[in-house]
Amino acid sequence: MQPYHAIDDGVWVRNRIGKKREKLTHMYKSYLDNNVAMAFGTDWPVAPLNPMYGLYASVTRRTVDGKNPEGWIPEQKITIEDAIKAYTLDAAYASFEENIKGSIEVGKLADMVVLSEDIFTIDPVKIWDVKVEMTIFDGKVIYMRE
Repeated sequence: MQPYHAIDDGVWVRNRIGKKREKLTHMYKSYLDNNVAMAFGTDWPVAPLNPMYGLYASVTRRTVDGKNPEGWIPEQKITIEDAIKAYTLDAAYASFEENIKGSIEVGKLADMVVLSEDIFTIDPVKIWDVKVEMTIFDGKVIYMRE
């Protein structure tokens, strides 16, 4: 799933498929409530590559046109913890690699980022502007923001 599409699709989807079917799109909270493992991705180059936008989209559901400040279909918002799990452990599970990646554990690949803000504590609306300060891949720093 690509959560960025929720905030993009929310601009036009009702006009294309109607109000009844609109409610059946991007049902992240409903999936979690029914124990569905969601694997998130960015869908680049169709959608922006930056996964921060997907995290923002899944927790705020604020459409890109600014017309849904409380979120498009707000009952489908999920927590930042659940969104991160969908991008990490559940994505690893979807590719049959949960034993080697997806969480920070001894024996797993040391792939991670250090962010400019604590996305667990900031206002979710600010997630959009969070920057990657450092990227660690295979246990080595491969990017450091200046």
